[in-house]
Amino acid sequence: MRTSEKPASRTPLNAERPGSASSLSGPASRKLPVPPRERKPALAALAVLLILGGALATTLLVMRSGDRVSAIVISQQVGAGQPFTEAVMRETQIADTGVGYVAWADRALVAQNFARVTLLPGTLLTRDMVVSASRELGPGKAQVGLSLKPGQMPGTLERGDRVQVIYVPSRGGGGNATSRVLAPNALVHQVGGSGQTQGRTSGLVTVIVDSTISPTVAAYASSGEIALAELPGAR
Repeated sequence: MRTSEKPASRTPLNAERPGSASSLSGPASRKLPVPPRERKPALAALAVLLILGGALATTLLVMRSGDRVSAIVISQQVGAGQPFTEAVMRETQIADTGVGYVAWADRALVAQNFARVTLLPGTLLTRDMVVSASRELGPGKAQVGLSLKPGQMPGTLERGDRVQVIYVPSRGGGGNATSRVLAPNALVHQVGGSGQTQGRTSGLVTVIVDSTISPTVAAYASSGEIALAELPGAR
């Protein structure tokens, strides 16, 4: 007789094998712990300090903006080297920002000094704009008064402007005479009032030139052979 043998039982393919990863239990099956994020207290403290510093600076600016001081503002053009007068200064109230503006109380002292550069109307005067001595009115310079007719000077000429002093020969002065520049960069020291002369307007102008040419300028001016050309870009 044959003994029937039972076929060996087969293990399903999807059965878990011993030692497989899915059969792990306990600590081995747990995820690795994630380290906590590192806190940076120094950066947080710095941010707080920056916020507090900005708030403090804003508060100081607001508080100081309420402090007003009296300062000098220029109301008329003052040419470089020209003396200050109280007529060209007026009082204004400005915020105390720490800039070295000249106080209105010092206007009498300013009137004893000269402008370092040409100052236009509306300029707030600072100490750097004032000098105690003028090169324009110093040794080697002379003031020459001119009585000019229309066409011999610009109609917009003002005190402090720079001009060329030009010799313009009259028609009856001879055919060989030619125009030439006597002073290439003269300072207009004063512009006087205008008057009527035989129905024609004349202007009184005082210019500062080198003393070496002042006699020539005065001689030609007396015969009406002087003209002024404004130099807008010269200061």
